[in-house]
Amino acid sequence: MPRINGPKIFGVRPGSPFFFSIPATGDRPMQFSADGLPSGLQLDADTGRITGQLNQKGEFNITLHAKNALGQANRPFKIIVGDEIGLTPAMGWNNYDFSGVHVDQKIILAAAHALVDSGLAQHGWVYCNTDDGWQGLRGGDLNAIQPDSKDFPDIAGMVQEIHRLGLKAGIYTTPWVTSYGKHIGGSSEDSQGAWNAAINAADSNNHSQKIPYAIAQYHFAVPDAKQFALWGFDYVKYDWAPIHLADTKEMYDALRATGRDMLFSLSNNGLVGYRVNGSVPFNLLTEISDVSPYANSWRITDDVHDMWSHVARSAFDQDAWAPYSRPGHFNDLDLLVVGTLSWGRGAPHQTHLTPDEQYTQISMWCLMSSPLLLSCDLQKLDPFTLSLITNDDVLDVDQDSLGKQATCVAKDGDLNVYAKPLEDGSWAVGLINRGTENATVTLKWSDLKLTGKQTVRDLWRQKDVGVFDQQFSSPVAPHGVVLLRVSAAT
Repeated sequence: MPRINGPKIFGVRPGSPFFFSIPATGDRPMQFSADGLPSGLQLDADTGRITGQLNQKGEFNITLHAKNALGQANRPFKIIVGDEIGLTPAMGWNNYDFSGVHVDQKIILAAAHALVDSGLAQHGWVYCNTDDGWQGLRGGDLNAIQPDSKDFPDIAGMVQEIHRLGLKAGIYTTPWVTSYGKHIGGSSEDSQGAWNAAINAADSNNHSQKIPYAIAQYHFAVPDAKQFALWGFDYVKYDWAPIHLADTKEMYDALRATGRDMLFSLSNNGLVGYRVNGSVPFNLLTEISDVSPYANSWRITDDVHDMWSHVARSAFDQDAWAPYSRPGHFNDLDLLVVGTLSWGRGAPHQTHLTPDEQYTQISMWCLMSSPLLLSCDLQKLDPFTLSLITNDDVLDVDQDSLGKQATCVAKDGDLNVYAKPLEDGSWAVGLINRGTENATVTLKWSDLKLTGKQTVRDLWRQKDVGVFDQQFSSPVAPHGVVLLRVSAAT
């Protein structure tokens, strides 16, 4: 039977192109329809794609329908036309942990087709993002960064094909002279943006050099943003360190001026992930407080590799960031390291995380309302990895319309309880065992300020486990998780 997945809320700015594909699982053929669709939008009944344009601010409560030979699914859906976009965390794929800076058009299009062919798009995985390594030099009518013509012979055509698949496309840039991957950036000491690949690559090997990894005198955010919009991109990753307000707002304003909605993701954090005696310094929180109105997400951790220490460093002890998570603005824990990875270096390998550690990464990223960006080889998805990333009960926790980040509500040594309020009044709760031995973790209703009997659902097993009074306990494997939804018993 059909099931409609993904977000229940969607933001678009007045006058911007509207593009949303209803993610729905179930046997095909399937027919889509919607009650209350506002004038200016059209729904393709065969593909479930909603397109068009809305010119006035407002809110529209819609009911989506998906029907096949076995039945019909209905789902409430709210469209908010206003200043905010990206009202739920982005879900999709980024090439970096798969190919590193060795990226080309074939890799991106293969991943886009794999998102559809594997069924991932039907669960809400819709962004197909190109990371560092696509850049050539400046040129064209706008004097904007142009793609390396050998690796990306038709970048506009690539984006069009991604859109034809019902997906969205992302691109990478930096305000620095030179990107981390030693490609041209968004500023220059030359008024026309001239950039010498050999010199800048050599200089960037020496971190004592100031210019390559710094913002130079002349800025090109405006032409670059215009070029991204003309190509049709839907997402921009802006990568430098440390993050500052002036640089953020410059690109934000440039993106807004294009008239095209493009999610704006800030990376890398540099000092943002730095801790003093286990706490995030106040000045770093203040910096994120300043930039968060202008960004849809921002990294709060260093790069994550497929090691438990990296996952634990990113996932836990991040309560200080919780006040900044809200619809349209999310703390980013970095890429998911499940599946087959390689970073473009050496032979591909299956993630070094144990199965329990993989459950924990997916669970914590969803509890934290982090963007969910895969970075594995989508053409080599094994059944276990596919089951991890297509559990809609789990993904719904990330896509909840309230947009809250989980915080630690109970702690006993290596045993943690993380909890996140959900829009319908229920709670998503992770029982976490950070230790190396099997242990029992207990959630007390008082930890959530709840009273009375509660229904407990195990989200990974997709089954209700019963009605409980005062508390719920469960064994949890080392580095493992039990992910629950707790709601008042009826």
